[in-house]
Amino acid sequence: MQVSVVIPCFNEKPTILALLERVRAVPVDKEVILVDDGSTDGTRELLAEQAAAMPELRVLLQEQNRGKGAALRRGFAEAKGEVVIVQDADLEYDPAQIPTVVAPILEGHADVVYGSRFQGGPHRVLYFWHSVGNSLLTLVSNMISDLNLTDMENCYKAFRREVIQSLTLEEDRFGFEPEVTLKLARRQGIRIYEVPVSYHGRTYAEGKKIGVRDGFRALYCLAKYGLRR
Repeated sequence: MQVSVVIPCFNEKPTILALLERVRAVPVDKEVILVDDGSTDGTRELLAEQAAAMPELRVLLQEQNRGKGAALRRGFAEAKGEVVIVQDADLEYDPAQIPTVVAPILEGHADVVYGSRFQGGPHRVLYFWHSVGNSLLTLVSNMISDLNLTDMENCYKAFRREVIQSLTLEEDRFGFEPEVTLKLARRQGIRIYEVPVSYHGRTYAEGKKIGVRDGFRALYCLAKYGLRR
């Protein structure tokens, strides 16, 4: 099976080349779809140079910054691999973990796999209130969806291509996480697995983008898609 690695990217010049080198080294048959979401820091120029040296890489350019969810929608629509996985561009998640995340799908056990930072993988110790927020969002998501996930907001989400392409996704920013989770939970017969992953978080000084406003938006999305039938 071929794996489509979909990478949303916005202003990640310090990490993008190292990220692509690590993705290139992942020992799976893959295509790499990088959606640049209107970067203005020189990321696009680096990508133009890298595309010539990495034949499995396709770079898609958004005309303006629209958000992670919008970038992922475009990447999912372009994916051709039997399995599709999300990979952030900031190196908080090590691409060497991709085979671990997609394994339950490749082995025929799962249709969807979530990574989890809270199942025993090593992680950088950072913000206490972020961990509280993640736990709260996961708890509310589980109450609505009747799933028992431990890390709904995790970057690593892998899907059989026909599953993710069959969903109608709407959220442009980080609301993608609760939206896709609740819409998957409503699908009959979808087998969802979770695997432990390591996490090397960034500080805001190092470029972290998600904030308190995104947390409130996630709660809004949980209510919105939880009530919608």
